[in-house]
Amino acid sequence: MSGLDELGRPFDPDYEPRPGLTHRDADWSGLRVLVAGLGVSGFAAADALWERGALVTVVDAAAPGSSRTIDERTQILDVLGIDVRLGPAHAAGMPSEPVDLVVTSPGWRPTQPLLAQAQERGIPVWGEVELAWRMRAREGAAPWLTVTGTNGKTTTVTMLASILQASGLRATSAGNVGTPLLEAVLHPQPYDVLAVELSSFQLHWQRSLSPVASACLNVAADHIDWHGTFEDYLLAKGRVYRNTHLACIYNVADPLTEQLVVDAEVIEGCRAVGFTLGVPAPSMVGLVDDVLADRAFVEQRQHSAAELATLEDLRGDAPSVAPHYVANALAAAALARAFGVGPLSVRDGLRAFRPGPHRIAEVATVEGVRYVNDSKATNPHAAEAAMSSFDAVVWVAGGLLKGADVDALVEAMAPRLRGAVLIGADRDQIAQALARHAPDVPVVDAGGPDTGGMHARSGENVEAVMDRVVAAAAELARPGDVVLLAPAAASMDMFADYGERGRVFEAAVRRRAEQGRP
Repeated sequence: MSGLDELGRPFDPDYEPRPGLTHRDADWSGLRVLVAGLGVSGFAAADALWERGALVTVVDAAAPGSSRTIDERTQILDVLGIDVRLGPAHAAGMPSEPVDLVVTSPGWRPTQPLLAQAQERGIPVWGEVELAWRMRAREGAAPWLTVTGTNGKTTTVTMLASILQASGLRATSAGNVGTPLLEAVLHPQPYDVLAVELSSFQLHWQRSLSPVASACLNVAADHIDWHGTFEDYLLAKGRVYRNTHLACIYNVADPLTEQLVVDAEVIEGCRAVGFTLGVPAPSMVGLVDDVLADRAFVEQRQHSAAELATLEDLRGDAPSVAPHYVANALAAAALARAFGVGPLSVRDGLRAFRPGPHRIAEVATVEGVRYVNDSKATNPHAAEAAMSSFDAVVWVAGGLLKGADVDALVEAMAPRLRGAVLIGADRDQIAQALARHAPDVPVVDAGGPDTGGMHARSGENVEAVMDRVVAAAAELARPGDVVLLAPAAASMDMFADYGERGRVFEAAVRRRAEQGRP
């Protein structure tokens, strides 16, 4: 963002609030820091900065008493002598007193008035990732292996952590999943390496991060409401590759990710390494029959490959292995191999890994119909990956689309659709796409959070809505079909998060299964 700083100088996005703030033992004392947001990251940032002598003020739009968690954090920070200001007025703009640095929580958009004013005045704005990188130890800090992508980040990062641990390293998943980044870098028992998941929100504000290896798994339209345009979202994703030392991992099937590598400013000597579900060319990892093969991190890669694992190693307790799950495993393996992990540790780590809940989770089979929970599919790209795993699907979809377009998804998946059951605030947008691209597919509108209209049930709880969803899906399904919750949308219109949405769906399926038993 262009503009002038408080001294009338052109705004420089790389302006430093004080020289030398590159490690935790630097001189942070007296630095006037405004922390925007009192969530997990904001609370951790305020505490870490206070410990190093910074003068910290925290603002949050939440009103006092609106949340037990906010009140508890406020009380703790009050005891430390940190100035906490709650209420919408404090988040509406910069305070009158001087500020050297703003540290923002990931959910705050760049156009939020306080952040926009800070940038217009030339005040540096850091996100939690930037602060965590600068809070690392001066010597011997744990290297970072970073992962972003529209979908698959959490699975890939936790797979990577499992592989690193199988090799005997003290490692953890951190960032957008697992351990908060500041907690990981300041842990009293230092880690050997961190597997770091980075969202586009986090990447937007980072500028100093320099990982050993980095990966962008895929890019599809998402969070347009936050970034403003797809181009800005794409640029944010591409920042994962900036200043990478050894290897930029990209998705051969997604040319956008390769172009991000081409455009990235990396450390001299950094390599581009692709992952593919096909047979890998040199400098790639991929599949040879049912074997995950490495032709990137072996000496004779022109003529040979290292076996990393088999599809059976990935299957675990699941009846099959979805293609996108294999792709995630290949990306995790490539990152681990870039860090020097051996093939046997890759295999052992992948064997030990189990995916988290709400990711293509088998719930039950009722009257020959499988019910699968993929509530984590919070955008169209993720929903397409889930639906591609099955031949005949009754699709349970809807929620908050966040500005995403579902037409391409519906057009691509139309041959697989047996029916659709829609819920949530943006269900009509999905219904219109189905009418355009899959007019023969029966659609049931099961209602949403609104309080009026033909299909809404004013005052009805989400359990009752989901019971109706499952009943409607059962009517549309035939034996051998899959009823798939892959909403293609966020959950906050009706649920606390995607986890609650998945749990409510699973409970409704179990109730239906119980009803069918003698």
